[in-house]
Amino acid sequence: MALALDGGTPVRTKDFPAWPQHDDAERQALLRAVDQGQWWRVGGSEVTSFEAEFGALHGGPVVAVTNGTHALELGLEMLGLEPGDEVIVPSFTFISTSIAVQRLGGVPVPVDVDRDTYCMDPAALEAARTPRTRVVVPVHMAGHVADMDAIAAWAEPHGIAVFQDAAHAHGAVWRGRRIGDHGTYAAFSFQNGKLMTAGEGGALLLPSEDLFAEAFARHSCGRPLGDISYQHLSASSNYRMTEFAAAVLRAQLTRLTQQNELRESRWKTLAALLAEIPGVVPQGRDPRCEVNPHYMAMFTLDPEAYPGLDRGLVVRALVAEGLPAFLNYPPVYRTDAFRTVPGPGPEELAERNPVSELLGRHGLWLHHRVLLGSDDDCADVAAAVSKVLTGLTSKRNPV
Repeated sequence: MALALDGGTPVRTKDFPAWPQHDDAERQALLRAVDQGQWWRVGGSEVTSFEAEFGALHGGPVVAVTNGTHALELGLEMLGLEPGDEVIVPSFTFISTSIAVQRLGGVPVPVDVDRDTYCMDPAALEAARTPRTRVVVPVHMAGHVADMDAIAAWAEPHGIAVFQDAAHAHGAVWRGRRIGDHGTYAAFSFQNGKLMTAGEGGALLLPSEDLFAEAFARHSCGRPLGDISYQHLSASSNYRMTEFAAAVLRAQLTRLTQQNELRESRWKTLAALLAEIPGVVPQGRDPRCEVNPHYMAMFTLDPEAYPGLDRGLVVRALVAEGLPAFLNYPPVYRTDAFRTVPGPGPEELAERNPVSELLGRHGLWLHHRVLLGSDDDCADVAAAVSKVLTGLTSKRNPV
């Protein structure tokens, strides 16, 4: 069967469910925000209401901010990160995890991830610890919660703070505990592709209500709530979310639990189908992760099964077949944005991070909207992956 990339008929002749999803709830929310007559959080009510509603679902007080990267920066600021302090981050993550550290003058220290879950490997932490280590940032990759038990048990005796990067993990549950039940800071993102979105936006979940006043001031140029005399208690920045974004997010939040349940169900179907394709290894699952909202449908190509296969070509071929396919993130230390001064170079770091190297070189992901359809849609995804891999391999190795 000819690949769509070569002029053949694509597996998908109709699109997957659209993202973002919206209806009259978002339209009415925006009108409500407009009609209240106050369009920023100090005079309006939408941001405050969203913080309460999102916090109630996730188990902690929340400060809404402009985006997920700013949520990370604000959390590190709240933790008192100083220039030169070291922060352990997973090597396999979106670059914001390390950029936020760098922008506060900290030094990101990348460690490897677990081959099955793609989350930070607790066994790699001790080798990365130095007297300057202040924070460890587990990333809940694609919605799968990192091993919070092992990470917390390692961090506590050393006085190292745990700060969850939950940009992918809206509504996730680990051993009966929501993100906020772990008693740490946690950063969320509401960027356009995320599990709920206002185009941009973020939230910092706080360990306790006592920290809200400080976090509020820091996200508002250092000005405390109710300030009328231009107090600036910290040299922070303006991370305030707009009333319009919060209004949309309140509508998005009402669908989150149902969409998570649907994605969980569809991933079981899709993962089983992908696992039947030779050389395709879907992201695994630790049974302690009781709810994985599946921000991405991720899988890795076995390099021994597909030696030298151009992964960029694979993605282009999948897109031609009608799939929203993307390359995995590269390890953070292989980007121009990453810097450690002083510190090891990319090749030395690569030797310490073999799983991140594997995922960065051979991993792919599909947007979570492929999991918002039917089991038949999942079958189409698997058929397209199989078709592309078979077709590209046949072209390289003609009979």
